[in-house]
Amino acid sequence: MSQSSQSSFRPAWWARGGHLQTLWPAICRRRVAVTTWCEVVELDDGDCLELEWVEPDGKQADRPILIVLHGLAGSARSRYARGMLAATVRHGWRGVVMQFRGCGTNPNRLPRSYHSGVSDDSEQVVRLLRTREPDTKLAAVGYSLGGNVLLKWLGERGVAAPLAAAVAVSVPYDLAATAACVERGLSQLYQWHLMRSLKQTVQAKLRQDPTLLPMDERQVMRLRTFRQFDDQVTAPLHEFKGADDYYQQCSSGQFLDRITVPTLLVHARNDPMTGDVLPDPSQLPTAVRLELLDDGGHVGFVTGRWPWRATYWLEQRVPAFLQPYLESEDVTMNPSHPLHRQPHRTSKSV
Repeated sequence: MSQSSQSSFRPAWWARGGHLQTLWPAICRRRVAVTTWCEVVELDDGDCLELEWVEPDGKQADRPILIVLHGLAGSARSRYARGMLAATVRHGWRGVVMQFRGCGTNPNRLPRSYHSGVSDDSEQVVRLLRTREPDTKLAAVGYSLGGNVLLKWLGERGVAAPLAAAVAVSVPYDLAATAACVERGLSQLYQWHLMRSLKQTVQAKLRQDPTLLPMDERQVMRLRTFRQFDDQVTAPLHEFKGADDYYQQCSSGQFLDRITVPTLLVHARNDPMTGDVLPDPSQLPTAVRLELLDDGGHVGFVTGRWPWRATYWLEQRVPAFLQPYLESEDVTMNPSHPLHRQPHRTSKSV
């Protein structure tokens, strides 16, 4: 696999530039109609998370499964997630959005939530799917924070990662650089919007347990930046020493050289949220390809001749990359893989 490549993406003439490419699909895109069902998964520490499933023709166990990992403050309701689920159905695959703790329809039980390095939850979900269906081919696509989690997990698992292929979109490869990026210029608008959602979640937890953090609701509301939030909320909730320790441990860039699963990295040079720290194609392992585009924004990549007929290139590009690995006969899973031998009987569907 080549380590970098040119792309067929051409930005819409009416949505050029990083900000328009980022904002259009998040604000103006119509909701994608797709029928899903929810499963609650019990985690090893007593907490839970929700999986949102879509299946093309009923529950057919022989169909490949695409796991979707959403971004910060996202969920299965996010427009890009629903769009990818619809694309999954068109290809005859099953799709499932792994909603990080507290991002589904119900709050999670424990004080902890999710963050950019929470790869242990991804491990448990994949282990569950592999235990149920040892011979089913699995792939994953992660967006932004979800892409960082996916790449970190793939690097940690190395040759033992039980996926056929993966795609990571608009990833913050260096979390400290991303935190600094959204403190500048118009990018502060994205930080303000996401911080509002994060603070509301923490406030709800503090109402249930005021001793959760060494701060009260009013102090939470005074937090203005990702760095402040990560230093005073993310770090203490998840046993990091502070924001710098969290960023250092969880930035996915340091895990790329350990990835052995065929993986596509999709990124735009004008991404207004992730900063300018990008992988060096010459340093990537042979399994990883960087597709670096001049335009596309953050999880945008909008094309189409007219605004009322916009198309979303990722929903073509991601399945096109994954299809050879999910549908070819020579991509098989090893039934002796350790994940196949670990029972997990605590999930339920609702």
